[in-house]
Amino acid sequence: MDFHELIEAAGALVDLAGVAAIVAGAVVATVIAARGLLARRADVYEMYRQQLGRAILLGLELLVAADIIRTVAVTPTFESLGVLAVIVLIRTFLSYSLQLEVTGKLPWQQPVPEKPSPAR
Repeated sequence: MDFHELIEAAGALVDLAGVAAIVAGAVVATVIAARGLLARRADVYEMYRQQLGRAILLGLELLVAADIIRTVAVTPTFESLGVLAVIVLIRTFLSYSLQLEVTGKLPWQQPVPEKPSPAR
């Protein structure tokens, strides 16, 4: 196995891990949501969205890593780097959108500290 084949295999493995993270996360989130519905919990929808969003975020990060591995290590041409830049830009936008959707704040924003309640 030469270097090119090894890098392609590593990229394919990371791609597979990304897809597996999304699928497994969706299955786990769905099972947890179904259990929450059966228990008549009130916050099932919000928890389901957050868990599903986290799974998609993890999968997107792995898919970006796989693209970087294959593009930079195997075929570092200006055309392939341009395609990689567009793919990373789109996936980064999706990641930030999902992060905002899941947590309600952007990744670089600090959590708002809670104010102490006034003494009585």
